Amino acid sequence: MPLIYVDTLDDARLDVFARLTEAQLRCKLEPERAVFIAESEKVIERAFAGGMEPISLLMEEKWLPAMAPLIAQMEERRRATAYAPARPATSALASQSTAGTSLAHLLDDPDSLPVFIAPRDELARLTGFELTRGALGAFRRPALPSVADVLEGARLVAVLEDITNHTNVGAIFRSAAAMGVDAVLASPACYDPLYRRAVRVSMGTVFQVPWTRIGELDVPNRPGEGTWSAEGIDQLHELGFTCAAMALSDDSITPDELAGLLTEREAATGAPAKLALLFGTEGEGLAPATIDHCDHTVRIPMAHGVDSLNVAASSAVAFYAFRHLSQLGR
Repeated sequence: MPLIYVDTLDDARLDVFARLTEAQLRCKLEPERAVFIAESEKVIERAFAGGMEPISLLMEEKWLPAMAPLIAQMEERRRATAYAPARPATSALASQSTAGTSLAHLLDDPDSLPVFIAPRDELARLTGFELTRGALGAFRRPALPSVADVLEGARLVAVLEDITNHTNVGAIFRSAAAMGVDAVLASPACYDPLYRRAVRVSMGTVFQVPWTRIGELDVPNRPGEGTWSAEGIDQLHELGFTCAAMALSDDSITPDELAGLLTEREAATGAPAKLALLFGTEGEGLAPATIDHCDHTVRIPMAHGVDSLNVAASSAVAFYAFRHLSQLGR
């Protein structure tokens, strides 16, 4: 592995960590060249175990011994794929700046996994560096699979509508992984699960739970309008899913009541129950149009006059309530 000692974050090869914005990293115009950042040894390890392709690493020297076995695995996989068909070498991002050129070089070099070693006082200039536990990894952003592919064989899935808080997105993924949820679907206006804060809060579980977008990304999907849900929920129905809106409503039922209905339906039809739980953004919740398209509205019973939970907390409760459908119950 090539160890590259740098004295300053001003080195252009570190732009991917220090200067490129999330929008530049996502590179929507050329999604095959998009990048995301993983922070901390555990998250980097889970990203790699989840099949993500590393581009480069940045860390303090003291973390090198602990990271060495993982880096060796990365190098081995990189050598094994070094003779795969070449990706396009020309990039609009590369033509924009020196930063782009540096990133393009890293993306196009199959024979090297650069490991940058920087002094702590320089790394401390990175926003939130104390939370990274000394190591960062740049990975190639994978292409999103289709909804049908992600839901193949699934029985319990979460649908995140317009959740505009990266911490909540990451926390929901962590609960989904812990409770054995089969997949997560994100509406077009939902925040990016691969945004570095969402990845960090999830502790890397975004790489363990299959996920993709649902709804047409090219159609205007303003938060709170539920534009995606007309076709999106129809698609879930076609794939055999009962859709339950987690929302406060006069006609809502409890998770236990819905579980009973699903059990009765399963006994009557002989077909395994499949459930999609829909969660809305903090405050406004699910769009009325989305609730109207769902089969049931579900409310978690609460005491002491509490009428709602944070969406991340409510997702954990709901996932546990339907664990008999999840990987925990199979």
